[in-house]
Amino acid sequence: MNAPFRLAASSYLNSAPLIWSFLHGPHEGTVEFVEAVPARCAQLLSRSEVDGALVPVIEYQRIDGGSLVPNVCVGSQKEVLSVVLVSKNKRLENIQSVALDESSRTSATLVKVIFREFLEREPEWTTRAPNLGEMLEKNDAALIIGDPGMAFPRQGLNVWDMASLWREYTGLGFVFAMWMVRDEAVLRARQIDFAGVRDEGVAHIEEIVQSYQDKIPMRVEELRNYLTENIVFRVDESMEKGLRLYFELAFKHGLIERVKPLRFV
Repeated sequence: MNAPFRLAASSYLNSAPLIWSFLHGPHEGTVEFVEAVPARCAQLLSRSEVDGALVPVIEYQRIDGGSLVPNVCVGSQKEVLSVVLVSKNKRLENIQSVALDESSRTSATLVKVIFREFLEREPEWTTRAPNLGEMLEKNDAALIIGDPGMAFPRQGLNVWDMASLWREYTGLGFVFAMWMVRDEAVLRARQIDFAGVRDEGVAHIEEIVQSYQDKIPMRVEELRNYLTENIVFRVDESMEKGLRLYFELAFKHGLIERVKPLRFV
């Protein structure tokens, strides 16, 4: 008997439609699901502790081998809401130090790309647990992602949405995460209908939103709008161009060692 396909993903609201059917729908039981924050998902995949994972896209460039599942992602064409840079009183061009959410890989690299490429500045970087108050105690700004990135009161704070900044500077959409499969598991991954799982999840957004009501202090309509207006689950031309440019700029600024061509399952 074959071992179950081990699949890791976060339980952030933004990835919920990509995993709902694995956990609650027609695809329940087809994979062994491992819950982990995005950075940990990449770690599990790189150590071959799982067969596939929803990884921060920058980790595709850092993990040897592997293929991406085509046309399934967590991305945004405009405001993403859940990936934000926050400061108490600094303007973007005056920020001297940034605390980066330890849960993040793609977003941390994106912030560095934006400062180096477009603002032509280099703040001091530190990595912290996602506690906004503690992050801002000793830093001008904090990058915070996922559900914690939506759950803090924004009054009196300067907040920059990272997908909006990327679009402002490049005119392109942005892909934050995609399914990645290790080489030895590609044939088995082809038996899994990742696009069908996505579509099933999108069709059950109302149930997903209801289940996250107690986890994120936002109104139901705000959670619904987030999944239907802010987050995009398919890779269109603008987002693929954005992904390729992001990789090129990350390489240009020494944040990855190479630009590996996109390879799909």
